[in-house]
Amino acid sequence: MVDHILSILIFFPALAGMFGFMINKDSIRAYGVAVGVIEFALSLLLWFWFDGGVAGMQFMEQIPLLPSFGINYILGVDGISLFIIVLSAFITMIGIASLTETPNVKNMIVTLLFLQMTMVGVFSALDGIVFYVFWELSLVPMLYIIGAWGGPLRIYASIKFFLYTFAGSLVMLVGMLFMAYFYYQATGEWSFAILDWYRLILPENLQLWLFLAFFLGFAIKVPMFPFHTWLPYAHGQAPTIGSVILAAILLKMGTYAFIRFSLPMFPDASVALMTPIAIIAIIMIIYTAMVAFAQKDVKQVVAYSSISHMGVIIIGTFALNVEGISGSVFLMIAHGVVSGALFLLVGVIYDRRHTKLMSEFGGLAHVMPRYATIFGLMLMASVGLPLTINFVGEFLSLLGFYQQSHILTLLAGTAIIVGAIYMLAAYKKMFFGDVTKEENKNLPDVNKRELLALIPLSIITIWLGIYPKPVLEPINKSAEAIVQLMHDKSITDEAKMRIPSPLNKAQTSQTSSEGAH
Repeated sequence: MVDHILSILIFFPALAGMFGFMINKDSIRAYGVAVGVIEFALSLLLWFWFDGGVAGMQFMEQIPLLPSFGINYILGVDGISLFIIVLSAFITMIGIASLTETPNVKNMIVTLLFLQMTMVGVFSALDGIVFYVFWELSLVPMLYIIGAWGGPLRIYASIKFFLYTFAGSLVMLVGMLFMAYFYYQATGEWSFAILDWYRLILPENLQLWLFLAFFLGFAIKVPMFPFHTWLPYAHGQAPTIGSVILAAILLKMGTYAFIRFSLPMFPDASVALMTPIAIIAIIMIIYTAMVAFAQKDVKQVVAYSSISHMGVIIIGTFALNVEGISGSVFLMIAHGVVSGALFLLVGVIYDRRHTKLMSEFGGLAHVMPRYATIFGLMLMASVGLPLTINFVGEFLSLLGFYQQSHILTLLAGTAIIVGAIYMLAAYKKMFFGDVTKEENKNLPDVNKRELLALIPLSIITIWLGIYPKPVLEPINKSAEAIVQLMHDKSITDEAKMRIPSPLNKAQTSQTSSEGAH
């Protein structure tokens, strides 16, 4: 089982989904929760068996598919992908458990299980074509979730989501084909294995073109400014579970792919484009924060807030050092937990009032104290309050980029303050003051089913904010390996200067320690 744990994690939900069609409507919810619990337990086993002291890939599997073309089924995880897989299993389990009365609930649960297969596949695939297949397959279940269970503009939102991400993915595929071709030129063999591509050292101008090909696919998925316009529509029209999965997991595919592909394969291009990408990320942080402040719909506030925080992840990723990359990966996990919880909380109030307009609320803290407490906790985590999960990731991301540019880091940090302003303003409108609407006076507080989903998210928010070491240490190890690979592959003087070798730092630290003795 240990040798094939990744394949089990990928295909177990899909297999369970197929059997789900035979389960009757009354039992399908319990069946879906049971499958989600088993998948999450398997992901915890993966974490338990994972050796946190090893930087490289673990649990690798390889099966030839089209070996003459260099296409093989290759899987593996390191500290960077491990926790995103655990997060995927956890959020899917929570999402299924929190499902309210939904038309065609069987179809919804089966769709979520197939979506889970594609998500775990993306984060564990180490062959370019296998990665691309899972990447593209993830579009289909989400398209169906938005289009079948969404709001009045669901068809427009789902098609816009699909066309944007599919168009970017096609350009990324062209980049992958060129990478396989250049590997063939260098070795005489075709290979789509990502670890083989890591060994290629390409000229800087070639790196720039290939970087841009991959960048388009990843940037649309994140989504980075100005490719972000599909996301507010998708969030606004998607059902609660769709928004939760989209914000918590699917957006992380783009930021994860930057670390898995762009940085180690194109280190010189990453350095050359670091400042322009950081400027785009800062525009993304500030612009979406200002748009969020102007929203009247609380779900749109959370949606634009989600985009703003993704900008901080990009800042950390392109710090090109261990602190920044570790911070960005940790913030991916934190953002998944916090944004997932916020969308669930919006779903809770929408189920009761069937409106998301903040003007329809006010004084909810008097009527729904437990709901107000959990919402307040998640809001504080979202704005990066110390001792909450987001603070760790944001601090490390900004600390890492501070080593590259003091001014740009200060701009990014100032934008986070804007985030605190609009989130606190939204909280004030909804929860403080008197209950002015008659419909709100007898609203029921969160029930047991909702607490079952929200309390674990709240515990993780505080636990990893106070004690992030169990997650941060394995991430650090893998981030060090990526930064060292980038440093070793760098061919320009600027790249050598901008990408500090973790090995050199360790040697310097050891020398200083010996000198002190």
